[in-house]
Amino acid sequence: MTDRLVVGMTGASGSAYGIRLLEELRVLGIESHLVMSKAAELTLAFESDLTPREVRAKADVNHAVTNVAASIASGSFRTRGMIIAPCSVRTLGEIATGATTSLLTRAADVTLKERRPLVILLRESPLNLIHIRNMEQVTLAGATICLPAPAFYNRPQTVEDIIDDGVGRLLDRFDIESSLITRWTEGAE
Repeated sequence: MTDRLVVGMTGASGSAYGIRLLEELRVLGIESHLVMSKAAELTLAFESDLTPREVRAKADVNHAVTNVAASIASGSFRTRGMIIAPCSVRTLGEIATGATTSLLTRAADVTLKERRPLVILLRESPLNLIHIRNMEQVTLAGATICLPAPAFYNRPQTVEDIIDDGVGRLLDRFDIESSLITRWTEGAE
């Protein structure tokens, strides 16, 4: 099996996480399959100097969000799983209900039905009860919710340090070792 991971990017703030994830997967030699929502492309214009085309170039394979016949929409297409970074509460809601309307949410649904890891970097705060219940629903279905909560014991100096740590923690969910994360050691000074 080819070592591959599906990456979803939605319109939530935090596109830097998805971009950095794609870059690190390339360094690690893990084939990335990217699907970006239309809202992700719009958000990218506010948060980055990169164009959607430049972000897509960081992935090994790109899938149009409207192409529900793409390989990542099928359980027979073997992957390590999927990371959605960042994930909007709209996308979370679709996954929680199983009412998928795009390739991005269909790929997440397939990941869950195949019992593969689905890691969701939810980028929303504060949370209301609907968000919390949707988080509970996807967690019960097998997903892992991660929040972009930085560690400060490693004394980050830049925003990039914080993003690297977050991406390293996402990769930890797949037992993928990365040099992006500074690990806590007992008795650290």
